[in-house]
Amino acid sequence: MKRFTLFLSLLVALSVILSACAPAVEAPPAATDAPATDAPATAAPTEPPAAPLVLKIANSANITTWDPIASFSTEASYLANSYEQLLRINPPGSAETYTPLLAESWEVSADGLAYTFHLRSGVKFHDGEPMNAAAVKASIDAAVERAGASFIWLPLDNVEVVDDSTVKFNLKWAAPVDLIASSLYGAWIVSPKALEAGAADETFWADGKSYGTGPYMVESYTPDAEIVFTQNTEYWGGWEAGQYEKVVVSIVPEATTRQQMLEGGEVELAAGLPADNIAAFDNDPNYTVFREPSFFNYVGFFNTLKAPLDDVKVRQALSYAIPYDDIIAIGANGLGTQSYGPVPAGVFPWDDSVFRYSYDLDKAKALLKEAGHEGGGFSIRLTYASENAVEAAFAPLIKDSFAQIGVDVTVEPLAFGQQWELAKTDPATAQDMFLLLYWPTYSDAGADNMWSMFYAGAEPPYLNATKFNLSYWKNDEYNALMDVAGAITATDYAGSKAKYVEANKLLVEEAPAVFFFDTMAVFVVPKSIEGFKYNLNYPFVHYFFYQLRAAK
Repeated sequence: MKRFTLFLSLLVALSVILSACAPAVEAPPAATDAPATDAPATAAPTEPPAAPLVLKIANSANITTWDPIASFSTEASYLANSYEQLLRINPPGSAETYTPLLAESWEVSADGLAYTFHLRSGVKFHDGEPMNAAAVKASIDAAVERAGASFIWLPLDNVEVVDDSTVKFNLKWAAPVDLIASSLYGAWIVSPKALEAGAADETFWADGKSYGTGPYMVESYTPDAEIVFTQNTEYWGGWEAGQYEKVVVSIVPEATTRQQMLEGGEVELAAGLPADNIAAFDNDPNYTVFREPSFFNYVGFFNTLKAPLDDVKVRQALSYAIPYDDIIAIGANGLGTQSYGPVPAGVFPWDDSVFRYSYDLDKAKALLKEAGHEGGGFSIRLTYASENAVEAAFAPLIKDSFAQIGVDVTVEPLAFGQQWELAKTDPATAQDMFLLLYWPTYSDAGADNMWSMFYAGAEPPYLNATKFNLSYWKNDEYNALMDVAGAITATDYAGSKAKYVEANKLLVEEAPAVFFFDTMAVFVVPKSIEGFKYNLNYPFVHYFFYQLRAAK
């Protein structure tokens, strides 16, 4: 389910549940010449313990699996608080690229073919098992074999246990393993006992228990309703006053219901409120509103194996006939920016020198005339994921605009799975235009977005391992640039980016797809909460519970 769920407006509103305080006990006046007595002394009154700090959340993210290896969907919002990778990549602009998690340090061989990680000592999994090199190897081996995002480990040859606290990743070709090891998917380190139990029993992960090293453990799980997290008291990072002892998440699909729960005081935090209600918080002194770039962007594949879309001039013409500003205003409620190709802003190898088409119907008509289609005169079938309200909102704008250049559009909503299967079968009978919401699996949109969606396989219809290059576009020059860029990312970062940018420019010029817009992440955070920090590298983790503290 990875690429179709709508995550556009990420809205967070938080407040503190105050600890209960017992009334002060007034001391009795001093007595003089008290009579002797054999009665036992009365114990002094004691103040009851403070109630635990509890954070209540309403979230739309549901659970497709609690198996951290298989995970490839929205449950990452919760897994990130119970499981950890070797490293965490920091937000763009941070002083350091990574925060060490289970690896305290690491080094790379001169040829980029080996990464050696030195593990944090004394760390235990939630089930009490030690976190060590053997556990890391078991987790990565499992990810290579069956992870939802197993393709991120394609460069890996093997994982070698050097000693109990040292693990070495040997590669088939140079690749940025530090970046891959920080991935939101396919990189969690899991208790070996849990991996063994899960392999023996396919129902093992159904109960929602956690077997990671993270700061919070799953205390209970009611499917489609509630998740209760509690502190991992033995967490290696330690605990401070003001951090939440429990987090209660209500799974609420409807945005308006989440808003009602927030406004009614049932929760302190609500993710994904209606985008058109966000502005109400801008002038509220109790909140801070964050509007940030996100990992998500919208593309529209052209079926380049069907006439007339096999003609680059026709594809360019249609790219000029897209009302980008209106699509952002109506489809995204203004919370977006026009894309520079398939790479989201702020993510490697984004570059603003990449060309962007403008809305220009005169250019569109001129290009159609050059292509032998003066006045249009052809029809296209456009499909979008019926679950995606954003696509449903802007698809009619494409139809209306294309009509002005003589191109008739049939707009057809399909369940994403049905839409994807249609595109993967026979291009001759597939849709002509396929709307898609996409995001990189880890923080490299060259290795993912540019490769997954546009790197051609060897045989028609040129689908590659991800099956997401649904324009069926094959360009040998593009493939060659991508091969070079991917091979030198670990050893020549700047050179890799230059090759990716060159490939991106070629891609946009050839226009096998329309690049609509990058979405924005929006958070509304109350002043009663400290520690919130947005990290676009982890788009489904609206917040890391461990960072949040009740304001003093």
